[in-house]
Amino acid sequence: MSNAVRSIQKLFVGNLPWTVGQKELKLYFSKFGHIQTASVIFDKATGMSRGYAFVTFSTRDGFNSASNKTNHVLDGRVLNVQVATS
Repeated sequence: MSNAVRSIQKLFVGNLPWTVGQKELKLYFSKFGHIQTASVIFDKATGMSRGYAFVTFSTRDGFNSASNKTNHVLDGRVLNVQVATS
């Protein structure tokens, strides 16, 4: 799969709770479709979550389902979900 297609199916997830790791992120977004990757971004110095992540879907349908949903709530927090830009 080309990088252009892969980046189109990638979401930026902001306002992520500190308690959410890659496993929880993947579990939440897998209800929309198959997840290729789910990556929470951590601060290298502290090891703490930086509060955002990237989710890449294997299928266009999963990506569309997740990106078209108006409100994503995880651990009581409303997520900021947008199409990722490279």
